[in-house]
Amino acid sequence: MPIQNGLTYLKNKVQGNDTFFTDINNLKQENEELKEKNEQLEQSLRELENIKTENETLTEYLNLTEKYGEYKTVPGYVINKDISNYSKTIVINVGKDDGVDVDMTVIGNEGLVGHIVSVTDNTAKVQTIIDTASSVSCSMSTTKDAIVCKGTLDDKSSLRAMYIPTDCNIIQGDSIETSGLGGIYPKGIHVGTVQRVVNTQNMTDRYAIVETAVDFDTLDTVLVITNK
Repeated sequence: MPIQNGLTYLKNKVQGNDTFFTDINNLKQENEELKEKNEQLEQSLRELENIKTENETLTEYLNLTEKYGEYKTVPGYVINKDISNYSKTIVINVGKDDGVDVDMTVIGNEGLVGHIVSVTDNTAKVQTIIDTASSVSCSMSTTKDAIVCKGTLDDKSSLRAMYIPTDCNIIQGDSIETSGLGGIYPKGIHVGTVQRVVNTQNMTDRYAIVETAVDFDTLDTVLVITNK
C-alpha cells in the first residue's frame, strides 16, 4: 500500500505538471495574440491621427481660399524656418512647377506673411514681414493714413510703423493693412494691430509698434497669391 500510494502520488504530480505546462503554453500564445492585436490597434491609431492632421490641413486650406476668394492662389505649407536675429525667412513646398514665382505675396489665415524672394521647381523661399530687410507700405484701416511697417531686431512678432503723418491720430488698437503701394503686396491684406505708440520730441520721428496678425512660431499653412 505505501508503494502503491507513492506511485499514485507521483502519477498525479506528473499529470498536474503536464496541465501546468499546457496552461503556460496557452498563456504564451494568448500573450502573443494580444501583443499582435495591440500593435494593430496602435497602427490604426496612427493612421487615424494622420487622417485627422490631413483633415485639419485641408480645412485650413479651405478657410483660406474662402477668405481670400478674390485672389488666384496656390496652397502650401512651411517645410523650413530660419527665424534668427537678422534673417527671418521660411521655405514652403511649392515652386515653379506650381506657378509660383519671385515677388508673389504669401498670406496666412490671419493676414500677411511676406513675399517670395527665390524659387526652385518645387520650393520657394519667403522673406517674412518681420525680417529686418522687409518694408511694407501700409495704411490705417480707419484714417487711411499711409505708413511704412518694417521688421525689427527687438521682437519676432512685431513691426515698427514709421513715417507717420504729423496730423495722424494713431492710437493703440488701430488695425493696419497693406496699402497696395510699392508693387508687391495687394491692397487690403491685414498686417497687424497697433500695440503702442512711441512719441518723440520731434513729431516726425514718432513711431508705433505693430503686433503682427500672423503668429510666425506656429505658422504652417500658407497661400501664395499668383495674381494681383
